[in-house]
Amino acid sequence: MERTLQKKKGEKINKSLSVFVGLSGGVDSSVSAALLKDAGYDVTGVFIRVWSPPWMVCTQHDDEKSAREVAEYLRIPFRVLDLSETYKREIVDDMIDVYAKGKTPNPDALCNKYIKFDGFLSWAIAEGADFIATGHYARIAFARQSFFMRAFRPAGEMPAPRLLRGRDANKDQSYFLWTLGRDALLRTLFPIGGYTKPEVRAIAKTYGLPTAGRKDSQGLCFVGHVDMKEFLSHYIESKRGDVLDNSGHVIGQHDGAHLFTIGQRHGFHITAKTPDDSPYYVVGKDISTNTITVAHEPEKGVWEVADITIEKTSWVGDVPRVGTHYSAQIRYRQKPITCIVTAIDTEHHTAHIHVKKPILSVPGQSLVLYNKDVCLGGGVVV
Repeated sequence: MERTLQKKKGEKINKSLSVFVGLSGGVDSSVSAALLKDAGYDVTGVFIRVWSPPWMVCTQHDDEKSAREVAEYLRIPFRVLDLSETYKREIVDDMIDVYAKGKTPNPDALCNKYIKFDGFLSWAIAEGADFIATGHYARIAFARQSFFMRAFRPAGEMPAPRLLRGRDANKDQSYFLWTLGRDALLRTLFPIGGYTKPEVRAIAKTYGLPTAGRKDSQGLCFVGHVDMKEFLSHYIESKRGDVLDNSGHVIGQHDGAHLFTIGQRHGFHITAKTPDDSPYYVVGKDISTNTITVAHEPEKGVWEVADITIEKTSWVGDVPRVGTHYSAQIRYRQKPITCIVTAIDTEHHTAHIHVKKPILSVPGQSLVLYNKDVCLGGGVVV
């Protein structure tokens, strides 16, 4: 069935394109599905099942039930895609391995790469979908085209897509999408990227969606809240170790250096009390000696650097230019930092970045480059 739709600014669109929407059971993906159906797309809701440890209380069953209720409410087909094996292999096993090496991984970026924009996208296209859609707060732009106009032209004729930050600066999720390439962007819709979270909640209420008042999920991608110390204790042996100050003196104890992230201020015990009662932050760790180093100022330590090397680089479009100034983000919701690309090796997928002001560099985390609001891609901090 084809429908002529009246869009914003008087734009009329005629389409009967199929979109598989990843329904997580939350309000963001629910509104995405509702907006797309209202826009005239042939929408199918898809819940993605992933692996979860048998000993952990997981919300996945409740999430699937919620997603199914949304599909029924919107009167759209509902399907379930089991990617549990892929999730365990590509996300969980990798995360455990990275933690064991003393680094702090970014599982959400891996989840987007292997689950949503590989496994889900490939399956959806094979099942006849023209696009997939998710509830990410991010945008896709095409030169001289509105967001929806790319639906009318063959993929080969489309200008290169660009990945942009979401309009809601507080919820922008482009940081986790740096692994996406142009092929994936050409097949992807982010319906709520141009809205703020309060606006999405309001839209959900307007549609009467059953998820309008549901709380946002937090924690590991798909699984929800996870006590990482408890989780890792099932896979990595923990050994008690020393907490050191910047002078190398033992001032406390901890349960395993691999459990800590640079900048963390909890989880260790200080036995040597000082007149200064201000909090301690982890500013360094050594897996070989099972020690962590702490200081009262989180930015003071061996991990505060101006030159950062990243590996496993992935660029959304054109490779950034050496010698050009961009902005870098090394943590979610971190204020962008002015930087310059000093070297790029496309063959070995590495790059060297110099930041204007030294920052706390966390091995294993994602460093993402931006040109204003345009996400260029990024890599993993070495």
